[in-house]
Amino acid sequence: MKVTIYTDGSARGNPDGPGGYGTILQYVDGAGQLHERELSGGFVKTTNNRMELLAAIVGLEALNRPCQVELFSDSQYLVHAFTQHWIEGWKKNGWKNSKKEPVKNKDLWLRLLAAAEPHQVTFRWVKGHDGHPENERCDRLATTAADADESRLQQDTYETER
Repeated sequence: MKVTIYTDGSARGNPDGPGGYGTILQYVDGAGQLHERELSGGFVKTTNNRMELLAAIVGLEALNRPCQVELFSDSQYLVHAFTQHWIEGWKKNGWKNSKKEPVKNKDLWLRLLAAAEPHQVTFRWVKGHDGHPENERCDRLATTAADADESRLQQDTYETER
């Protein structure tokens, strides 16, 4: 089965701020019907790169059988890790980058590799905020998830201070 996954992550412009992800899965079933599934979630105190990785992971983990996947992301970091073969270099260098520094988010990269393992995945970059309309939808999902977390965090703080 062929599946298209669109992803986006948001840390609301603050590397230590609340983050969220948005993911959309699209596929056509045997009867020719288009199906779509939206996944989103919010997290507290994270970075945009972590949210981009989580958006891709969640989409791949949602697949219940091996698929041919085309994954669209506006994260050059995520897409280049695969298309420019950065991951092979990181693994070869003991999960260190070209400057011999530890690769950030190794836990998520390992989870992403495990999620992608059963599938044939092609990563595609789209320019953010003027790219593919599905990526724009993902951005809204990610932003809403981050905002919901920020609202909850502010409410928790307010209730704690009373």
